[in-house]
Amino acid sequence: MKKISKLITVGFSLFMFILIAENAHAGKPKYIFKVASLAPEGSVWTKRFRDFTDEVKAKSNGEIDFKIYAGGVMGDDRAMYRKLRVGQINGGGFTMTGIGEVVPDFRVLGIPFMFNSYDEVDNVKEKLMPRFEEEFEQKGLVLLAVSEVGFVYTMSTTPITTLAELKQSKAWAPEGDPISQVLLETVGVTPIPLSIPDVLTSLQTGLINTAFNSYYGAIVLQWFTRISYITDIPFAYAYGAFVLDKKTFSRLPQHYMELMKTAAKTHFDKLLSDTRKSNEEARQVLIKNGITIVKPTPMTQAELQNNYREKTVEKLMNEAFSQSIYTEAATFLDNYHKELSESQQ
Repeated sequence: MKKISKLITVGFSLFMFILIAENAHAGKPKYIFKVASLAPEGSVWTKRFRDFTDEVKAKSNGEIDFKIYAGGVMGDDRAMYRKLRVGQINGGGFTMTGIGEVVPDFRVLGIPFMFNSYDEVDNVKEKLMPRFEEEFEQKGLVLLAVSEVGFVYTMSTTPITTLAELKQSKAWAPEGDPISQVLLETVGVTPIPLSIPDVLTSLQTGLINTAFNSYYGAIVLQWFTRISYITDIPFAYAYGAFVLDKKTFSRLPQHYMELMKTAAKTHFDKLLSDTRKSNEEARQVLIKNGITIVKPTPMTQAELQNNYREKTVEKLMNEAFSQSIYTEAATFLDNYHKELSESQQ
């Protein structure tokens, strides 16, 4: 009986030793990813990203860990990319504007007045994803997910319902975004290029009186405190990319690579729903806070969606993005409309 008791004691001790050793091992990550983002801490974007990192850490038994630098503490998109290239960070959540300088064809979904619904966006984006992934890889990057800001709208201190009113505005254009800049110039506006962190201050000082953001983005970044009107037509679709340095990512064992990809798809798909819900709710919050929604005149809307969009594309083709990516995107969009029309007959 004593022998049995002793064996039980020894066995329990061995079990506890293994458990402690495993926990100690779990507490020492083998792979650490330093990831930066402009997204503010506490926003839906950072919340979902932390859900993603929590799942990866748990399922890798702590062997993969992350250091997250949110809220632009690592600088704007350009600064983050420079730090990624020299190894100060291993990845980031980039805006389309920022990462579009590295992978120009990624800009194609952001052409102003190209999309009118999320169904259109989702259909085209899904079909373009394999090409996007390949082009990111050619630049030494792994595209783990496409994030979303949503449709952005013209937000201003005075109502903008006509082209004449738009031409009189002091409009912001995202620094490094040739598409918005060329469209505004084509309309007759001289845009003022600024990085995203500089927009609120510029609205406060009067350097600009017109900016472009999603409903939710305007609240999170506090831009709504300096604007009074929103023009009720999507200016463009805004999105981003969660990317990792390919060299760092390739050091992972194959099963951890798959874990990262699967977890990213799960949580960024949820983020898509979160963002769209947040934008719906934010619209009502903005209205309750005294923001007035104004409609453009039918002629203005038609001019922007057809004439000025096409002129902008013609000027930017093979400079801001390739002709082939635009042709693909436009074909996918036309096919979607045809299929939709046939299904409704």
